[in-house]
Amino acid sequence: MSQTALPPAFLAVDWGTTNRRCYAIDADGGVIATDRDARGILSVPAGGFPAEVAAMRDRFGDVPVLCAGMVGSTRGWVEAPYVACPATLADLAASLIWAEPGRTAIVPGVKDDAPDVMRGEEVQLLGAVAAGLAPSDALLCQPGTHSKWAMIANGAITGFRTAMTGELFALLRDRSLLTDFMTGPVDDGPAFHDGLALADRGTPLTSLFGERAGAVLGRNAAADVAARVSGLLIGSDVRERSLAPGATVHILAEPGLAALYAAAVRHAGGTPVAVDSHAAFLAGITAIWRLAA
Repeated sequence: MSQTALPPAFLAVDWGTTNRRCYAIDADGGVIATDRDARGILSVPAGGFPAEVAAMRDRFGDVPVLCAGMVGSTRGWVEAPYVACPATLADLAASLIWAEPGRTAIVPGVKDDAPDVMRGEEVQLLGAVAAGLAPSDALLCQPGTHSKWAMIANGAITGFRTAMTGELFALLRDRSLLTDFMTGPVDDGPAFHDGLALADRGTPLTSLFGERAGAVLGRNAAADVAARVSGLLIGSDVRERSLAPGATVHILAEPGLAALYAAAVRHAGGTPVAVDSHAAFLAGITAIWRLAA
């Protein structure tokens, strides 16, 4: 993607552990250009962050940069201390850490007394409310490697919990007794719903070994194991929330993963609402930029 003819107002960077997305945003909050790559913080050598940001400016325009995510962790560029709950967009804007004074800032994460922490998700969660994609009082779920469940009240994150759902699935798929059997697809089908039913038993650890035993004994098709394990893990994740009948859950995720969580929420008696996570991030990061100006 070539550099735009007119420079944007600022560059917004969603900088995670393994991936990075850069948005060139104009003065009205519109996206001029965007790019995604695998230059997450683990790909950047020590002392290499200034050069990475300089390359982004060369590509999109010599303008200020606002970063969010793991770039502000102890493993990132400069540590941005956590803001305590309840946390608003204004709180985040007031606590920016300037890695390059007047040039490049990093959004702080949020902490909960549970204890729990997040980095990057807070921009999307609060951005969803700012954009009107979720109400100011809501339960929001952001599935992923570490799924976040955030309680929003009066437009502030008042508390949240993190579940290692995605990481556990990856570990079981790649480095466990189930690895040889977890080669099939995962979708919102019968096997996934069988996994949701397994989660209702409240015995995920024994149910996981039962997946191996069932495949070895020929009682379950090996091609269904991955989907059933996914249903078991996601179902257990949702089950821990103890949703009230009909409770609305706003889900911020890519369509495939959002569909799986929506099925689990419905199974638990809740009402899922899909939220465009990219639109939420853009609304949140733009609001922070304006509040900090």
